[in-house]
Amino acid sequence: MKSTSTFAIAAISALALTACGSGGSTGTRDSIRAVGSSTVYPFAKKVAEDFTATHPQFKSPLIESTGTGGGMKLFCAGLGANTPDIEDASRRMKKAEFEDCQKNGVTEVIELQVGLDGIAFASSKGGITMNLTPKIVYEALAAKPYGKAQTTKTWKDVDPSLPNEPILMYGPPSTSGTRDALKELILEKGCESNPEMQALKESDKDKFAQVCTEVRSDGAYVDSGEQDNLIVQKIENNRKAIGVFGYSYLEENLSKLQDLPMNGVDATYDNISSFKYPGARPLYVYYKKQHVGVIPGLKEFIDQWTKSWTKGGPLAKVGFIASPDDVQAANLKKVQDGTIMTAEGLE
Repeated sequence: MKSTSTFAIAAISALALTACGSGGSTGTRDSIRAVGSSTVYPFAKKVAEDFTATHPQFKSPLIESTGTGGGMKLFCAGLGANTPDIEDASRRMKKAEFEDCQKNGVTEVIELQVGLDGIAFASSKGGITMNLTPKIVYEALAAKPYGKAQTTKTWKDVDPSLPNEPILMYGPPSTSGTRDALKELILEKGCESNPEMQALKESDKDKFAQVCTEVRSDGAYVDSGEQDNLIVQKIENNRKAIGVFGYSYLEENLSKLQDLPMNGVDATYDNISSFKYPGARPLYVYYKKQHVGVIPGLKEFIDQWTKSWTKGGPLAKVGFIASPDDVQAANLKKVQDGTIMTAEGLE
């Protein structure tokens, strides 16, 4: 039997939701609100469209592209109709973010790995081509490669086999989960190719993170905001530029763009789903169990996600890559059982 205090907390949570408007004043919110990753955004929009079509009794969900980091701040700010119900993320929640949620009363969060994606590197059709490696990308983009001054100006400066063209890469901002994936999957791996950096990782993790993930700010890397379509437009109009974004944006624009292989492996559905491609990563959806049953349609919207994430399902049409069958089954069980996440395994 639940304790009196548990029922009291649930009652307070419900009151908070029904007493706070979306602007933080009075009233109620009768539609679902999701924030977060620009990579997950097109998938969440597709789920929302299908949800609205199959559940006309509910209002259309509001899906906002705020970046994973920015979305986590909004999501973990507290309970109530003035806070989001869902966080879409292109990386896993960090331990510090989990602790913020707990501190602010968001104590019942359900974590779902909804699928996979890859961070793709591309240029315009007929534009610059090269075979990339994590080491090449790190040495081209690092503020202080291996702790030394950044002196490279052209790709040829990085590796003699590469074009004698200025380094110019358009990519996501620091609030983006794609930027986090770029750091963890590519920059850190490139940095670790140096034995001294491997030793630094063991002796001073903070220093290692600074040296290995801080991106140069002299114009070689251009922060292009949370709209990945803007990066597509910029590289389409500049044949010497490279863009980095989620795989779905590459697939959607293959008539305009060309993939730049990483370690000789193309960013394709099969290579990402098998994790053969170095830039493969899981995608997540987090939702507040405390909002289920209070925000109309939230349970049904999450159910729509579970019906959409299968291989060959509705999301496949917009570049979505399904998780392995066992991962899908485990995450469906989380929804069915209402399993609340813990801090275990978070970094």
